Amino acid sequence: MPPLELDPADRLEVLARGELEVLGRLPWSSNATMLAIARADGAEVQVVYKPRRGERPLWDFPAGTLCQREVATYELSEALGWGLIPETVLREGPLGVGMVQLFVDHDPEEHYFTLLPEHADVFRRFAVFDVLANNADRKGGHCLRRRSDDAILGIDHGLTFHPAWKLRTVIWDFAGEPLPPAVAEDVCHLAGDAGVHDRFAPLLSPLEVEALQLRANALLEAGRLPDPDPGYHSLPWPLV
Repeated sequence: MPPLELDPADRLEVLARGELEVLGRLPWSSNATMLAIARADGAEVQVVYKPRRGERPLWDFPAGTLCQREVATYELSEALGWGLIPETVLREGPLGVGMVQLFVDHDPEEHYFTLLPEHADVFRRFAVFDVLANNADRKGGHCLRRRSDDAILGIDHGLTFHPAWKLRTVIWDFAGEPLPPAVAEDVCHLAGDAGVHDRFAPLLSPLEVEALQLRANALLEAGRLPDPDPGYHSLPWPLV
């Protein structure tokens, strides 16, 4: 059964419980990234599997936590009700514990810069989302248009939720703009949600969860999207 014919809860169940068959490694990734198939109860979906053991050590992020941060961005998207991230779970796999995410069938020639003219409102949400997640690596190629339903989705979120400010993104087109009222309302609900700690506790440290809430409150207080910080490398490289 094609994945988008499944109920979202059923897709999550296949990702979380299905038998994983690794098909091969995806190229151009700095960390081990596998294309795989998850099968359960007659359903079969293509997934991306990033095992913890394949993560390249970084000086500024705790070792072995990137897969958890990928799942945390999905949880953040769900908490906001924005649907910006494909279904993502943390689970055991053939190469150990890792992130398993629904594969996005897309045109590889498309990216943020080609999609922006027709999808500006979606990318305004992405700009806010990246501030909340403190995304340190939003390249243009991390924004995809799914062929089946034209949904704009984000991938590759391992470098997120650091408690220190590290926003590095290509999405600066909306810098200084006021938050759209509906977006501000969703962020307000997130900031006031007493269950935020419970949602993110299995994935992030208490300090990182507290920093997320502080960023949400600061964004609401400012009422607008931030400008790039002078003297900081606010753009990732490569851009796409």
